[in-house]
Parts: sequence; structure tokens; C-alpha cells
Amino acid sequence: QVQLVESGGGLVQAGAALRLSCAASGRTFSSYVMGWFRQAPGKEREFVAAINWSTGSTNYADSVKGRFTISRDNAKVTVYLQMNSLKPEDTAVYYCAARPEAGGRMTYNYWGQGTQVTVSS
Repeated sequence: QVQLVESGGGLVQAGAALRLSCAASGRTFSSYVMGWFRQAPGKEREFVAAINWSTGSTNYADSVKGRFTISRDNAKVTVYLQMNSLKPEDTAVYYCAARPEAGGRMTYNYWGQGTQVTVSS
């Protein structure tokens, strides 16, 4: 089993920046992909970004390309989401998730509790 704990959410003004953290424990992540998802009120949970733990390769949703950056710290077993130029439409609960490297986006089977990000106009 893998345990994931997010932190770093908060209330900021449009144009500001936040960095979210996700600390992982329970097993090594050399064979895993770590991802960030978000869910706004009344909307389905959507993919934001992902990083392959072994290779460091990344992927982003079109809505956040150029503004958000996902990264990892192997020593701390932590994944980060640097969010710049935040917009009100970025307001959501952000979740950290993990899946086997061999799987696809449907196989994210470990989830954190979520952290609230609110961007005011």
C-alpha cells in the first residue's frame, strides 16, 4: 500500500503562485507514475499533470501547460506541483495520486486526501 499526503493549498489572488507537495510512503516509487488531479464544485475530477518516477518525464493538461510544473524529489519521496499565474478557474480541490508505470490513467489506485486551492479575482 501507498500513503499520500498533500499540503500547500490556500487562498491567493489571481496571478499569484503556489506550490503543492505530496509526501509518499509505504513502498518505493521507482516503478510508479505520480499525478495531480483537481475537482471543482459541480465538475468531474480532471487530470492536471503527471511525472514518471523513474525517468522524470512529464505530461500536462492543456489548460495548465506553461503555468504549472510537476517535479519530484527522490530523497524525500515527494512530488511537487508548482502553480504560477493562477487563475480563478484553477480553484479546486487538488489530489495527488499514484499508479503503476505499466498502467494507464485509469489505474491511479492510490489517492491523497486533497488540498483546497482557491484563487480570487
